[in-house]
Amino acid sequence: MGSMKTHRWIFVLFCALALTAFACHKESTENTTTTDTYATSSSATDTSATTSTIDTSGTSTSGTTSTTVSSLDPADQEFMTKAAQGGMAEVSLGQIASSKATNADVKAFGDRMVTDHSKLNDGLKQLAQTKGVTLPADVDQASKDTADKLTKASAKAFDKEYISDMVTDHEKDVKEFEKQSKAAKDPDLKTWVTNSLPTLQDHLKMAKETKSKLK
Repeated sequence: MGSMKTHRWIFVLFCALALTAFACHKESTENTTTTDTYATSSSATDTSATTSTIDTSGTSTSGTTSTTVSSLDPADQEFMTKAAQGGMAEVSLGQIASSKATNADVKAFGDRMVTDHSKLNDGLKQLAQTKGVTLPADVDQASKDTADKLTKASAKAFDKEYISDMVTDHEKDVKEFEKQSKAAKDPDLKTWVTNSLPTLQDHLKMAKETKSKLK
């Protein structure tokens, strides 16, 4: 009888220990699961933060991209455009005269146009770059038509036609540069115009003298 009670007590004690062990194991498992879930959540948060940083950086980089815009007065920009086209036309026509002219003075004048206007054009290009102005890459249609006309002219007619055009062109150029030397709002442009004016005045004088010789 006493033996049976002892065995029963041992069995109850064993069951109690087993339940305790099971409860401890379950709590440990739940803690582990919670920890893993937190770690996963933290990892996701870190990834999200990293992504957000990258996106923000990209936006910032895009935001700092800027385009150079000229602050030059529209009238000054228009003058620079016309001056660039006129200068290119003088060089182009001068090259034609240098190879096609039969009169020595006309040929010399053509060479002078190529040399002087190439220098003036280079100075204008440098000025345009500092002011954020994009100059035209080609002459206007009127200049193309003049070049086509002179190219097709006979050798006998070329000299008079070319030098006559040069007198007309430089009379117009001198007037425009004289006006712009006073009207230009940008001081650097005004300086370039003022420094270029004597060269154009000399060209006009030379063209008139050459034209009078051909008569």
